[in-house]
Amino acid sequence: MPVIDCDPATARERLEAAGIEVEPGNTDHELWRASHAGATAVAYEGKVVVQGGSPGRLVGVIEGGGGRAHVYFDGGSRGNPGPAAIGWVIVTSDGIVAEGSERIGEATNNQAEYEALIRALEAAADIGFEELLVKGDSELIVKQVRGEWDTNDPTLREKRVRARELLRAFDEWSIDHVPREINERADELVNDALDG
Repeated sequence: MPVIDCDPATARERLEAAGIEVEPGNTDHELWRASHAGATAVAYEGKVVVQGGSPGRLVGVIEGGGGRAHVYFDGGSRGNPGPAAIGWVIVTSDGIVAEGSERIGEATNNQAEYEALIRALEAAADIGFEELLVKGDSELIVKQVRGEWDTNDPTLREKRVRARELLRAFDEWSIDHVPREINERADELVNDALDG
């Protein structure tokens, strides 16, 4: 449960600027609360506490975005198709800004990879980054998003279109294939979700 030492008024402004609804607190001690992407932020005097299964996106918005970030994504399934999960990490020079993982039901490996990319891009857009350096260990997804390879599967084509729409929100972006070792944290998050 992250505790962010900050000015609650500034945190509120950042949440509202990101389109996240802020509501009154439930007690006399709560200044306000906001829910987004499976987590809830509760403001107290001089701090905001973020609770829930996926606090990364809210934490990133509250701490402020802008600038450049590295985004790592991974997805996988046990069986192809089979039970699937995703993992993603957003990193700046200050370290990990946000990360997330979850099971996504039955999917193929490639569908899970695309879903991880989409969730990571949505989180980076929420936080407000201007430039993204996206890295993934799926050569297929990277080359399809860059337009180097065709996307024949209708489900993957739809996910590719969504990913490209999200990328248009950033001033600059690139997407590159990296070895699994470079993508280690996102891979760990996928396996933790599948094992959990």
